[in-house]
Amino acid sequence: MSDWTSTAIALLEADANRSADTHLHLFPLPPEWGIDLYLKDESVHPTGSLKHRLARSLILYGLVNGRITEDSTLVESSSGSTAVSEAYFARMLGLPFVTVVPRSTSQEKVDLIEFYGGRCHFVDRAEDMSPEAQRLASECHGHYLDQFTFAERATDWRGNNNIAESVFSQLSQERHPIPRWIVVGAGTGGTSATFGRYVKYRRHETQIAVVDPEGSAFYDGWAGTIDPPAGRPSRIEGIGRPRVEASFVPTVIDEMIRVPDAGSIAAIRMLRERTLHLAGGSTGTNLYGAFQLIARMRAAGETGSIVTLICDSGIRYAGTYFNDEWVAEQGWDLAPHRARLDHFLDTGVWVD
Repeated sequence: MSDWTSTAIALLEADANRSADTHLHLFPLPPEWGIDLYLKDESVHPTGSLKHRLARSLILYGLVNGRITEDSTLVESSSGSTAVSEAYFARMLGLPFVTVVPRSTSQEKVDLIEFYGGRCHFVDRAEDMSPEAQRLASECHGHYLDQFTFAERATDWRGNNNIAESVFSQLSQERHPIPRWIVVGAGTGGTSATFGRYVKYRRHETQIAVVDPEGSAFYDGWAGTIDPPAGRPSRIEGIGRPRVEASFVPTVIDEMIRVPDAGSIAAIRMLRERTLHLAGGSTGTNLYGAFQLIARMRAAGETGSIVTLICDSGIRYAGTYFNDEWVAEQGWDLAPHRARLDHFLDTGVWVD
């Protein structure tokens, strides 16, 4: 291992060491239900999202496999939080970072990537992102980080401060320290793979539920559809894909729940009003699914705990998910979903 690689790994480890663990918030449910809902707040990472963990793991994976050197240009195909976090770490290591993004990407997202020293390379169609990233990496003798292929293998699911180990450690003194369910979305599939493998490795009875937005192919892939239909790009940023990605591991998942996009947005608005937590759309997808599982537990007379994630801050979505005009342009009617959420929180019953 070169001196540069050794120093690069030490820098990434030092950055993780000086970062505090993310908070585990308790969502206010009626105590008589005997069910606790925890929100793991990944929005407090330095780059503001769950993808901070993934970006660090992807770059460490490239370093220890000898694919990233001091002369490497790092390349990704992402216009979202993954690219923001990868740009942060690339700058830390003094490496150039380029991400391939659709030409329709908002200037706000481009500015955030560029703030951390990254550069955006534009393509006309979303389906051209990965092939163009591969071409760029080959052309400049760089390294394609490829989150959709490597997310599930870059994270050490046995431990090493992964998100699953963190959650179970934080729950250790709670009244239900082994959760009945963990609820996450799938963007790459890396988070659900990490949780699913970890609970099996530790022999916990915890089950993994993955929530999937409209237009995503993951649900069909998990259900075993022979040829899952390609969906349209997800409108819930960070989760959902028009194809089943290589990092998605359906065999470690116990259940999947399809969530309407309008339900996700109604849920994050409810979250802000009831807890003051300002979160992005994928957090709403998590909550919408978690509430259904809680209602199921209530109907079965079960007690226990459920854990889900605050994936990123809602500050990034002031002009979209929290903007009534933008929501109306999407054709979303939030009112029936909000009524369903409020009814559940009042009664413990989920009405479809």
